[in-house]
Amino acid sequence: MGRDDGGFGQGTVITVFGSINLDLIFALPAIPRSGETLLTRSVAIAPGGKGANQAVAAALDGASVAMAGAVGQDALAAGALRLLREAGVDLSRVIETDAATGCAAISVDPQGHNAIAVGSGANLLARADQVEDALLGPGNTLVLQMEVDRQQTQALIRRARAADTRIILNLAPAAPLALDALSAVDLLVVNESEAAWLSEYLGCFPDAVGLRAALGVDVVRTLGEAGSELAALGGLTAIAAHRIDALDTTAAGDCFIGVLAAGLDRGLALDSALHRASAAAGICCTRAGSQNSLPNAHETDDALS
Repeated sequence: MGRDDGGFGQGTVITVFGSINLDLIFALPAIPRSGETLLTRSVAIAPGGKGANQAVAAALDGASVAMAGAVGQDALAAGALRLLREAGVDLSRVIETDAATGCAAISVDPQGHNAIAVGSGANLLARADQVEDALLGPGNTLVLQMEVDRQQTQALIRRARAADTRIILNLAPAAPLALDALSAVDLLVVNESEAAWLSEYLGCFPDAVGLRAALGVDVVRTLGEAGSELAALGGLTAIAAHRIDALDTTAAGDCFIGVLAAGLDRGLALDSALHRASAAAGICCTRAGSQNSLPNAHETDDALS
């Protein structure tokens, strides 16, 4: 399934190995507490999944993107893939399975905060060997998250490292990976809660500097409205957030990572790519939804100017 041409020609490619979901988004007066039922007039149905969100964000920012993942043979699959197709993402490495297409229920309050429940379904059947060796190697980028089988993610990291591929890992949601896999990535991206979890797992300080010292890889810790911090060989760099009135933060983190990958793919320095990613994520927060909230390259250019 996917693009008619089945792939890309010459040039670098960003490969995203990760989840593909259909999201059910509920705009509520508050995030429901345990045992509480809240009513809203309608529900928005939109494509989602961390992997798919990041793939669409990178493609909209101008990158050539291949998606590797899994969906079901059900009524949800077409909707889950719709915006990936529209963004020009190569879907020839997305497999159909007997499991249900992944689905997420997202509650959003008036301040843009959210709570998300995910049924993984077919996502857990995605396999590392869907990414062939031709997509790995110097100049290419591999983007991964934690909504597919961890063993498959680890296996793909090891293959990509051996092939000298740029590897960006978003440890979201936070879960254990083998230390050799964590230490093999080029860039680790975590939010504050994921950083806190990882610091306990590794026994280190929960900031970007502490995580970098423990793993020996560059670390970006996103800080919401406070921006982000980068711990790299040259020290600690603070990246300011763009001032916005947040409507919905659901896909902001995925937008940040997709645009960051696209910037690095076309040769931006890491700090410049982070500034661009921060601008794009800010735009995303001003719109409701998941993939339909992601900005295109022209919108991000305008925000930066």
